[in-house]
Amino acid sequence: MTRDETRVDAAVTGSVAGPGDTGPDVPGSVVASPGDTGPDVAGPAAPSAIAIAAEAASKAASENFPVALRVLPERYRRHLAALYGFARSADDMGDEAPAGERLALLDELEADIHRLYGWARPEEEVPGSGAGGPRLTVVRALAPAVADCAIPAAPFLDLIQANRQDQAVSRYPVFGDLLAYCTLSANPVGRVVLHIFGAATPARVALSDLVCTALQLAEHWQDVAEDLRAGRIYLPREDMDRFGCSEQDLADGSAPPQLRELLAFEVGRAREMLDQGAPIVGTLRGAARLAVAGYVAGGRAALAAIKASGYDVLAATPRPRPRRVAAELVRACATGR
Repeated sequence: MTRDETRVDAAVTGSVAGPGDTGPDVPGSVVASPGDTGPDVAGPAAPSAIAIAAEAASKAASENFPVALRVLPERYRRHLAALYGFARSADDMGDEAPAGERLALLDELEADIHRLYGWARPEEEVPGSGAGGPRLTVVRALAPAVADCAIPAAPFLDLIQANRQDQAVSRYPVFGDLLAYCTLSANPVGRVVLHIFGAATPARVALSDLVCTALQLAEHWQDVAEDLRAGRIYLPREDMDRFGCSEQDLADGSAPPQLRELLAFEVGRAREMLDQGAPIVGTLRGAARLAVAGYVAGGRAALAAIKASGYDVLAATPRPRPRRVAAELVRACATGR
């Protein structure tokens, strides 16, 4: 799934633990030493899982992130980079690995989350109580954030499940089906971010879900051609039928009029959802306000880029200009929405 821009490109640059670097000791965390898998009889992680996790950690450390988020305090940058590395690993396991290995790799990633939380049973979430601890770099890197910020396991497991769903589901009959997918693929990221900033309240989570779903939709509408090449169509079938679009229309070199009309409709729906969630910015202060405003700004700029392209997302992928993102960031911070 191509969710990197939506879900985690708003994470900030920072070092994630690499092989031999597990970060500072955190009371109650379960950071495993290199080569130390503990007494868990399942043995060491598979080489392919280790390679994907290591590459994701490297990408997390080297990506160029929005300037506004690069100025956050180091503790936030480190935790957000760990989130980025994990989400990137899950995506790469579900997208880049050989098709026959993907489910097994995702199972291994889930097992490592269980080790992080020391689960004997799903209802037990006690960081640090596991016998061995996580084996994959990107999961070890989450340990400080989990311990410092009391992040529950559910968002990480949901992100894995979204990638599992991508292995079995390639079409969405109705818009409600796509929204249900976004609860797994996008909303968990916002929930983790709120925990990282110590701002996770029910009211903010509800607003965050709206923002994250809108961001996910914006990314899908940008990447219609890329998703089709991967064998997936996120445009709901009911909407395609309503506007007279066929799957063949998505394979053309430029968007025909009926597809442009469909995308104008979808962009408007995503913008409305983003505007409904944007007041979350006004409930936050300091670094949290800046970071979440960055998400909102990125979404608005992405949707504006699609509109500026004449809704032709097939000729080229519309990407927002940095100046537009900066302007939207200033606006969101100043207005609180």
